[in-house]
Amino acid sequence: MSERTRYSDEELEEFRQIINEKIEKAQAEYDSLCRTLMNSEGNDVADTSPTFKVLEDGAYTLGREEAARLAERQRVFINKLRAALVRIDNKTYGICRATGKLIPKERLRIVPHATLSVEGKEMQK
Repeated sequence: MSERTRYSDEELEEFRQIINEKIEKAQAEYDSLCRTLMNSEGNDVADTSPTFKVLEDGAYTLGREEAARLAERQRVFINKLRAALVRIDNKTYGICRATGKLIPKERLRIVPHATLSVEGKEMQK
């Protein structure tokens, strides 16, 4: 029996559903992080004593920086998932870009935006 070169349309639709669910969750988290970053009202340091103001300012800044990093990671993750949807449309989804072989379904279910199989990743090292 010859080795398969791509996933069937039914399998691609299964992956499309997985990816769309992940995009929905990631987008909700991204939106929440963006709201956190844009919160100009809320709890600030205007009503605290000068002694605690410096500590509060530092903690507030660190919290915003962390939220910004997390938001950027979510944005990148969403873009990778959307690129995976394009590969599904092109029927090239699940093909390792290093080996040309199919990436195992188990890997794609866990990391649906993967473009490399484990073997392909090891080849890059």
